[in-house]
Amino acid sequence: MDRLLALILFLQSRRSATAELMAEHFGLSVRTIYRDMAALAEAGVPLLAEAGSGYRLMKGYLLPPVNFSEQEAMALSTGLLLAQRMTSPGYTQLMQSALDKIKAVLPNDSKDRLQHLARAMAAPQSSQPPAADLTLLQRAITHQQLVRMQYQDASWQQSERDVEPAGLIYYLGRWHFIGWCRLRQDWRDFRTDRISAVELLAEKVPARPDFSAQQFLQSCVPTPELSALIRFAPAAADRAKREWWQGFGAESQQDQQMLLELKTSDWRSLASWLLSFGTSAEVLQPQALIDEIRLQSQQLLQLYSG
Repeated sequence: MDRLLALILFLQSRRSATAELMAEHFGLSVRTIYRDMAALAEAGVPLLAEAGSGYRLMKGYLLPPVNFSEQEAMALSTGLLLAQRMTSPGYTQLMQSALDKIKAVLPNDSKDRLQHLARAMAAPQSSQPPAADLTLLQRAITHQQLVRMQYQDASWQQSERDVEPAGLIYYLGRWHFIGWCRLRQDWRDFRTDRISAVELLAEKVPARPDFSAQQFLQSCVPTPELSALIRFAPAAADRAKREWWQGFGAESQQDQQMLLELKTSDWRSLASWLLSFGTSAEVLQPQALIDEIRLQSQQLLQLYSG
């Protein structure tokens, strides 16, 4: 019964959905989805099926309001903590408002437990600069509105940009706004912590169904074709697994040390990052990376040698 209700809610949240999409979302077989759709139709749910677009609910059909469970409210409370660390203040205010509405319909004992959980959980505030208002950028994407903003590039140069929105993606610890920059006449990746004075213009921009923001990012990131074997102290290995973003190969233990194979696109960036570990990381191979670390170490020594 819970699965059938979940299928109705899934269809309510979109115009239509294929059996393959629903099977992938719920981790079921397509055959099971077909069987569930038949069960819903027999129960009187007004389902329509169209070749090519899949299933949809008849216009006007809505389930009565669904109460949230205590566990669902706790999950949203945890999400709010993460949002406070990873999003803008305007966005967290919206999430807090949604959570307050859910708490308003919970029984008193559930409210008490949720309040106790809120006091017991914490997500340290990020020390990163505040990002642009994500709600405005989301609205630009959903309403296909042109964005005018002030942007500071990597060389600290400020410029006004008119951008056709295409995506909002979180990676490397920050939100990135992807769009067509009319100033540069090309697709660009804008870090949201470098965006200021965001304004949504009335101009509508054409949809670009052939463009994928995720594929664009993949094309911009260099392929990590090189690999190195590094010996880490246990605590350093844990940090390396959290921080290194270009990928890992094999790993093993040796004399209470961790051997990690790190993927990289160039030795220079990997060497400068490894130097931050001090003596807690030792390069075993290749020689090219060892030589690069020696070079950078000598340059540091010269910088601080009086």
